[in-house]
Amino acid sequence: MSSETNNIQMIVGLGNPGNEYEKTRHNVGFWFIDQLLNKYNLTLKTEAKFFGEVAKFNSPSGNVWLLKPTTFMNRSGQAISKLAQFYKIKPEQILVVHDELDLSPGNVKLKQGGGHGGHNGLRDTIAQLGKNFYRLRLGIGHPGSKEQVVGFVLGKAPQSERILIESALEKSMDSIELILCGDMQKAMNQLHSK
Repeated sequence: MSSETNNIQMIVGLGNPGNEYEKTRHNVGFWFIDQLLNKYNLTLKTEAKFFGEVAKFNSPSGNVWLLKPTTFMNRSGQAISKLAQFYKIKPEQILVVHDELDLSPGNVKLKQGGGHGGHNGLRDTIAQLGKNFYRLRLGIGHPGSKEQVVGFVLGKAPQSERILIESALEKSMDSIELILCGDMQKAMNQLHSK
């Protein structure tokens, strides 16, 4: 097992609350949390003090909190920082899962640090936590022009893309144990291979 500090103790899926957003591209972070809930047989509970829905499970490397912020996307950092402060979780022990315009559907990348790339959920998270957290970037593709981005991320992916995104989610699930125990290089090799 790797050092204590590198273990992931919190996984946050970025998305917008409410049924009208549920199937939109911007909510792939929430889809990821749903997959984890299935995998570990968990149920989310609404926690007003954390501005989100949370669940907790024990992984081989310790407790892991799952979080779906109930703030809207551009206030995601508020929920993340509240939970992190309360349980004394460091930024480098947090994995934020989000949609990524710069990757095509079906692609997934794991990285630590970096900018927000115009993603409002990341922008707010960086404002609250700094840049040191891990990101799992799930590709949704790009509409081609900046002007179309908002409509694109808040739109539903066609079935052909949805299948690719689902396969990326499954691939991510296969690497989740490595990520949880902090074996990031191995997880990256697995995720980034075609």
